[in-house]
Amino acid sequence: MRSMLVLVVVGMVGLVPSTALALEQKGKREVIGTIERLDPRFDKLIPKDSQLEKIADGYIWTEGAVWYKPGKHLLFSDIPNNIVIKWEPGKGASPFLKPSGYTGEKPRGGKPGDEPGSNGLAVDSQGRLHLCEHGDRRVTRIEKDGKKTVLADNYMGKKLNSPNDLALHPNGDIYFTDPPYGLAKGDKRELDFLGVYRISGKDGSISLVSKTLSPNGIALSPDNKKLYVTNGGSWWVFPVNDDGATGEGKLFVSPKQWKAKPAKGGGVDGMKCDADGNIFATGPGGVCVIAPDGTLLGRLLTADRTANLCFGGEDGRTLFVCVNHRIGMIRTTTKGIGW
Repeated sequence: MRSMLVLVVVGMVGLVPSTALALEQKGKREVIGTIERLDPRFDKLIPKDSQLEKIADGYIWTEGAVWYKPGKHLLFSDIPNNIVIKWEPGKGASPFLKPSGYTGEKPRGGKPGDEPGSNGLAVDSQGRLHLCEHGDRRVTRIEKDGKKTVLADNYMGKKLNSPNDLALHPNGDIYFTDPPYGLAKGDKRELDFLGVYRISGKDGSISLVSKTLSPNGIALSPDNKKLYVTNGGSWWVFPVNDDGATGEGKLFVSPKQWKAKPAKGGGVDGMKCDADGNIFATGPGGVCVIAPDGTLLGRLLTADRTANLCFGGEDGRTLFVCVNHRIGMIRTTTKGIGW
């Protein structure tokens, strides 16, 4: 299904709070939280002099960060405001796409708790932006000609809940989660489960990966043989075959297995793997850095609700973090997948 894209280009004003500017423009540097080092392997990933610094502020709830290589900028969702924001180094933040996830006639959003806009974002090797659209309850892709393709809006004829996050396989397959967090008050679910799905890159068909989890964040390992999915307050892992099909999932790790001290911060949410297979996942305390064997190596303790993150920058060694109403940035010595 294809539809024309309604795009707000950079330069329109009044859509983003005036405080939502790159703070580097103003010469300010504000550190978010502290860093907890629990394993020597952590020091090889995060330099001892690195800090998580705020680069943009003034939103309601930031999510879905992705680095857009063709434009050399960061994109992220402000879900309640139904908008995707662009942040450029040295230039700051500006509107990129509005509406981003809800095109209905009934007014929605603009306040905490109502989340009609886009959530997870991803960019494929062709530079096409993919969106999990809460309000319109679908997964879409913006083509190079500016038109929007609807990739999934139902499963076996029943409307999806509110697609939340997604991961792209190099073969064209798309995996996504479908919890109910973006439903408006009074909206009825048509599916009696919270699914994890796979969209085939060959024919666009939608198949079920799991219907037994309470999913949210999702990510592929660098060799594309493991699919990590959150399940409430823990992380699960599914084996991925060469053709993209998945096997039976199992528990990967639960924070209850760790000896880390309790810390303020959000729950288990978004995640990304680095090029070596370490998992950078939002969880108890902020950002949990987890080795492929499940060991907690360290944490970026944000002391705030922390939703999602991504690697980016020219060399893929900058980690961008969605911290409640802010965006933070920290330099690493590792790098994301694909650089």
